[in-house]
Amino acid sequence: MGVVIPLEENKNKQASIKPLVDLTKSGMERVNQLILSKAGSDVQMIPEVANHLISSGGKRLRPMLTLATASMFGYEGDHHIKLATAVEFMHTATLLHDDVVDESDLRRGKSTARTIWGNQASVLVGDFLLGQAFRMMVDVGSLDALDVLSTAASVIAEGEVLQLSVAKNMETTEDDYMSVIRAKTAALFAAAAEVGPIVAQTDKATRNALKSYGMNLGLAFQLVDDALDYGGKAADLGKNVGDDFREGKITLPVILSYRRGTAVERDFWRESIEGGQNDDTRLEKALGLISRYGALSETIQRAQHYGTIARDALAPLPETPWKDALNDVIDFCIARVN
Repeated sequence: MGVVIPLEENKNKQASIKPLVDLTKSGMERVNQLILSKAGSDVQMIPEVANHLISSGGKRLRPMLTLATASMFGYEGDHHIKLATAVEFMHTATLLHDDVVDESDLRRGKSTARTIWGNQASVLVGDFLLGQAFRMMVDVGSLDALDVLSTAASVIAEGEVLQLSVAKNMETTEDDYMSVIRAKTAALFAAAAEVGPIVAQTDKATRNALKSYGMNLGLAFQLVDDALDYGGKAADLGKNVGDDFREGKITLPVILSYRRGTAVERDFWRESIEGGQNDDTRLEKALGLISRYGALSETIQRAQHYGTIARDALAPLPETPWKDALNDVIDFCIARVN
């Protein structure tokens, strides 16, 4: 179930994160070893739950950003390995918590931890991973890096609460929505990209450039994700198409369709999102309305806009294979809707 998203500008069929994967391969091998080590515990359920999600096939884009943004300035120590692992643990913890809050049954095509071990175990193992993340930040001994990542952790939690406050509320504005994704998703991308230059001891301008890159990449990434929920395929999403609709999530395609629709169509959205009338027949109608008002193509255009800002943020930095790979990531994130 889905619709075709017509995008004239999305012609780069070869967009890939392979250059970044190749450049960070040796570093990511060390990160993966540290992940397995730090996810261990004498409490049997902790590694079981943690490894269920950690081994589920995510791209680990965020830790790769930390490795890349440190290595592109010649850093050769091991602090970026610990910070990249901390970033991944923060991300994994938020996924565990998200699935409980959203009552999700699938994550990357597999049953969520909460459906196997229950909500309580998922929340508590997420807390354990956050604790391990902060221990690694302390090991690094950089107050600046600790400040950036701890601030991101607080912002992410704020975003979760903000999302709860606007959930299933069709009067949610586009500004409200952007505040949610800026906090929930983009803040960790920004932090992951900023702590690399911190441990490489670059200047403030370079830190700010990479923070801006990460923030705008994260916004583009989430906008594309939200479009894919109404225009993708289950195999690509790792979840069911229309899950956002069934969960009553307010995303940009819904906001645009609601604002632009007739009074009758707005009633439909309120009944579906606020009233929980979200069966497959109503999902088909929702897809039709989203298509009628161009909400998917406009959502992707917004993503392209933030991708351009991310690219501009990188522009003043030295020309290196690392910079080229970071630019390729922008293309990859947006080209997922091909």
